[in-house]
Amino acid sequence: MTAAALLVEDLSWAPKRGASVLHPTSFALAPGRILGVVGANGAGKSTLLRLLYRYLRPAGGRVLLDGVDIWSISAREVARSIAVVLQEQPTDFALTVREIVALGRTPHRSGLASAGDSDARIVRAALARLDLAAFADRMFGTLSGGERQRVMVARALAQEPRLLVLDEPTNHLDIRHQLEVLDLIGTLGPTIVTSLHDINLAATHTDEVLVLSDGQALACGPPGEVLSEDLIARAFGVRVSRQTLAPSGDPHLTFHL
Repeated sequence: MTAAALLVEDLSWAPKRGASVLHPTSFALAPGRILGVVGANGAGKSTLLRLLYRYLRPAGGRVLLDGVDIWSISAREVARSIAVVLQEQPTDFALTVREIVALGRTPHRSGLASAGDSDARIVRAALARLDLAAFADRMFGTLSGGERQRVMVARALAQEPRLLVLDEPTNHLDIRHQLEVLDLIGTLGPTIVTSLHDINLAATHTDEVLVLSDGQALACGPPGEVLSEDLIARAFGVRVSRQTLAPSGDPHLTFHL
């Protein structure tokens, strides 16, 4: 699996009849880096992610993966390079964990070809990587929220993407499972863009942070530089105080109305 360089140039989106939801936004992400996207509800986070994995066509601008515009190649080629994990996972899949993870191999098959030995090996590796081997024959709907999220990450990993997009991967998880998922994400290998609602988690688990407010990019860069009290106050409409945690030295932000 090779991580991709991501370049976003003046990317924007608006419904056919309506105001812009995302105004021109640009940033670059080096291969293997993790970008956290933060902002209040309605800031444009999910819209940006949908543009990155080609669910929405931009009103303007481009998304380049290793210098190639994702709209200049086929949907199958995009699916071979970009995987997505959404925040809401259905619980009514009548499939086992192994079968769901195996769906990640679909873009790599030709026509109606069935899974081969290579696909089975990749699926086994993804299950092991996410510590899911013991769950392989369990029905997806019987799993806890944290376990289901790990299954969907395993499916994305089996896809062998160069870019992994995650929309609020810690949503609805308790604190322990939030930390487990984020620690895991940092070890996966591909370039990653993830939206996060917890600013403190973004500060400690990403290489760079993009702050959105009302569809505008306010800043993008290392968390220690971007997540200032003033900028967070502008983006979220709250007062902020900063502390340094001992012994890690990590910053911790506290919010006040």
